[in-house]
Amino acid sequence: MRVLVNDRVDVALATGAAGVHLPSTAPAVAVVRRLVPDGLLVGRSVHVGDDVREIERQGGCDYLTFGTVFPSAGKPKGHAVAGVEALCRVCASTSLPVLAIGGLTVPLAAEAARAGAAGVAAIGLFADPWRHESRDTDRTQRLVETVATLRAAFAAVAGNI
Repeated sequence: MRVLVNDRVDVALATGAAGVHLPSTAPAVAVVRRLVPDGLLVGRSVHVGDDVREIERQGGCDYLTFGTVFPSAGKPKGHAVAGVEALCRVCASTSLPVLAIGGLTVPLAAEAARAGAAGVAAIGLFADPWRHESRDTDRTQRLVETVATLRAAFAAVAGNI
């Protein structure tokens, strides 16, 4: 398992994490690359398609996270939603892997895969099994099933390309 730290390059380095995920407001990836060792994964959030071309031009980014793709309980009411069509355009506009984020469920993750996403980044999708009152083994099993279903959805799309 690889752990990526959100936003904190210093914490990623201090903990030996596999990488760091930069918000769209962070310094350019090229600046961060000068501070981190070779092999550290560096990803970046993007919210509009124009950002993608500039980030790719600057170089050094290993992956992108795009969203909010679907309405999300984790965002305030009225938060802008990009939609699956925008995700499709972003995925088609870059050679970098793009992870979809925002409002994901298993069926919506499959839709993101069909739009070209290389994977998903999610909180609610993985936290939901832990929200239910049940034995730990039941929650663990639901989490394992969720991950297996996601893998199958992305594998199915990869097999159709």
